Amino acid sequence: MQFGFGAPVSGPLSGPRDLARIASGGEALGYDYCTISDHVMIPRDIEAKYPYSDTGEFPGRAGGDRHEQLTAVTFVAAKTAKLRLITSVTVVPHRPPVLTAKTLATIDVLSEGRLTWGIGVGWCQEEFEAVGTEPFAERGAVTDETILVCRELWSNENPSFNGKYAKFSNVFFQPRPVQKRVPIWVGGESGPAMRRTAKLGDAWYPIGTNPRNRLDTLARLEAGQERLKKLTREAGRNPKDVGLAYRFSQFGKAIPERADTGDRRLGSGDNAAIAADLRALRDLGVLAVDFSFGGDTADAVLADMRRFREDVLAKV
Repeated sequence: MQFGFGAPVSGPLSGPRDLARIASGGEALGYDYCTISDHVMIPRDIEAKYPYSDTGEFPGRAGGDRHEQLTAVTFVAAKTAKLRLITSVTVVPHRPPVLTAKTLATIDVLSEGRLTWGIGVGWCQEEFEAVGTEPFAERGAVTDETILVCRELWSNENPSFNGKYAKFSNVFFQPRPVQKRVPIWVGGESGPAMRRTAKLGDAWYPIGTNPRNRLDTLARLEAGQERLKKLTREAGRNPKDVGLAYRFSQFGKAIPERADTGDRRLGSGDNAAIAADLRALRDLGVLAVDFSFGGDTADAVLADMRRFREDVLAKV
């Protein structure tokens, strides 16, 4: 099992020195990957509820500094040597399919094969409208087609495609990614997200705190995994070819120890309890787990990461 941390691409620690220090420091501490989030802009008025909190309040709604995701991934790649780079997640419909494929291929080449493309369809209609995307209602279709466009451009010497959102043929597209297959982790906990994973993804990458589709207990996550295996078989693929990653947005004393089912909530409690949860996730076949660490300074964030590495991850 691999362990990751969130790199600050928004807020007071997102400046170049702090971002570089946290990313390179996390690598030096032995973390396997960092995650980098994606919002182009935050509307001042949002009608929809944020999917990953019980209150529906979006944590970044107050505005402030926020970098473009793929540019920030390139920056972090240049400041590190072996740290894997996970987009967590790219809001795929915000960018044109062919340009997305080219940008990601460039990142993979320049990072020497360290990119994992975490993807999602997005949830904030006002942001879609501000960015100027295809219609919000078509975001799932745009995402699926963009994945197919990327796979075509990344794998074929003479690529061609004839879709609704992208059409091309008789083109050069080089250099292609260093990795023969750039891993695609599909975020989201809904039925469509799971079907997208089963059909097109290399791993399912849920967050446990979605109130509509909670995956905050071992039993719930195991049930989700079994459903994913069924969907993968129905899509004509081998379930062994589709992995499972998991993201903790909060952990420890910050969350209740019991879910609404009465079962233990994953990631809650003291260090020993969290380590036991991680061992259980490893036994379930989870390939990667990442965490969000806090602190007012880069030194404080790294100190928190160091303590967690020594007191929890070392016990797994």
